[in-house]
Amino acid sequence: MTQGLVTQTSVTPRLGVNIDHVATVRNARGGFLPDPLRAAELAIAAGADGITAHLREDRRHIRDEDIARLMATITKPLNFEMAVTDEMVAIALQTKPHAACLVPEKRSERTTEGGLDVVGGYGVVQPAAERLRQAGIRVSLFIEPDPAALSAAVEMGAPVVELHTGAWCEAVMQGHGEEAQHHFNRLQEAAILGAKQGLEIHVGHGLDYATAELISELPAVMELNIGHFLIGESIFCGLEHAIAEMRAAIARGYARRAG
Repeated sequence: MTQGLVTQTSVTPRLGVNIDHVATVRNARGGFLPDPLRAAELAIAAGADGITAHLREDRRHIRDEDIARLMATITKPLNFEMAVTDEMVAIALQTKPHAACLVPEKRSERTTEGGLDVVGGYGVVQPAAERLRQAGIRVSLFIEPDPAALSAAVEMGAPVVELHTGAWCEAVMQGHGEEAQHHFNRLQEAAILGAKQGLEIHVGHGLDYATAELISELPAVMELNIGHFLIGESIFCGLEHAIAEMRAAIARGYARRAG
């Protein structure tokens, strides 16, 4: 089912900004502030190519009304992160975001702990992905950098995969050089293989300036989705400055790719 190499060598990778943790801060106290919609608008003004928001089953950060306000207001695409459940599929079909990224979800986790099991869970994921696709929603699968997962994504007809970079970023942060190199090699191999199979390659989870710059060197990577780091940095330097610095890091990595 190879569809030909998907590359975008003439355009710097896009930056999607995840605003979940602005809502986390808001919900810690209740009320309306800080407003994730304002964060989305600031992010777009600062150069974000899209906004990501994860509506969890327990609504621990983003709420239903946040999704509605984002859809009604922002001028860039909304990437709606969602678990593969009947409730979330129904909300996505009603909301009609630009894209829906299917992710694993457990109530006990602090944040997403790994990629979606698209091989073992094929019988559940594929029908949900197909319903979204039929509604004109661009489906993305958040997966581990694994050949079997890539093949399952192709068989499902998903146009996009987002490779889970969390294990690599964690190894980098802890100074585990050999482990970090192992994870990076897996990401590189998966990005190249996925592109050859016709998939658009996105990456996300745990990325900071340094790791975003490195991953942007990979020729198949077309989009980075980053949230927690940018929101954390914005405490110290402001969201617009943090996004500008991230875009600069991505551009440096891309320049080495292109040059």
